[in-house]
Amino acid sequence: MKENKTKPSSLNLDDYLKNVEDGTKRNDSLKLAEIMGEITNSKPVLWGKDIIGFGDIHYKSASGREGDWFLCGFSPRKQYISLYIFGYVENFSNHLENLGKFKTGKGCIYIKKIDDINTDVLKALLNKAIEKTIETYKK
Repeated sequence: MKENKTKPSSLNLDDYLKNVEDGTKRNDSLKLAEIMGEITNSKPVLWGKDIIGFGDIHYKSASGREGDWFLCGFSPRKQYISLYIFGYVENFSNHLENLGKFKTGKGCIYIKKIDDINTDVLKALLNKAIEKTIETYKK
């Protein structure tokens, strides 16, 4: 089985966040770090060069793929802030209805800025996704 390329790194998270050029994305990153830290009761860890992850889980999927990943995370990309949840985003469609302005991928929600979304709905979505992930993989 192929191993995940993205792993926790030793890069300094504070330095990374200070270098986010866009001031809105930098401030939104600090807010998201606070939200995800509270929900997971975990400190942020920089995964790879630019993903900020919270919590950790060892998973083994039905296909046999196995690895370590974070419970939730985000990355302040150039165009969007990518919000990462474990599992498929469409599994949480009832939360997405009231989230606000966003786009989705399989495991990502893309936002321009945190003011475009309802953070209470985001918190509920993250809690549900983490609960489902732990239920599925912590056996």
